[in-house]
Amino acid sequence: MLHLALLALLLLVSFLDSLAATSIYQVLKSHGLPMGLLPKGVTSFRIDPDGQFEVYLDRACNAKFESELHYDRNVSGTLSYGQIGALSGISAQELFLWFPVKGIRVDIPSSGLIYFDVGVVSKQFSLSLFETPPDCTAARAEEMGGFRDGELIAEAVSEGQSGKLRYQLDQGHFTREVL
Repeated sequence: MLHLALLALLLLVSFLDSLAATSIYQVLKSHGLPMGLLPKGVTSFRIDPDGQFEVYLDRACNAKFESELHYDRNVSGTLSYGQIGALSGISAQELFLWFPVKGIRVDIPSSGLIYFDVGVVSKQFSLSLFETPPDCTAARAEEMGGFRDGELIAEAVSEGQSGKLRYQLDQGHFTREVL
């Protein structure tokens, strides 16, 4: 009986050691996702057995792909094979607005495509853009002002509010009205 308990303890310690040595990039790859979904600069991460994860970056930053992505200092979500759901901490720029990325999925790896759910639509990118973790430049405070505006639009459209949305730019301040 004591031998079984010692063996179980040894296996548990070995498992925990292997988890500590694994990088978040390796975890993404083992879940059928490209390593470049997260930028360089990850200081630590945690992942639960049910797939819920948190990633900690050394700073909030922006990375350029076909469009620009913003990463908060903390990124979290639920990881399953080929997709990340309930994602928070990543925003994508479209024109001059920022939209929160709510999920990421790879349909069929051989298709070479990856989809980002930004609430309003799904943006399609080539998987090859995300093969390696990108360099990430520090986000300036003035760049971050548009994040909240994009979130308001995404929430209004995804919640299916009836009526038309009218957008106005007034001396640099963005507003929306439901008609």
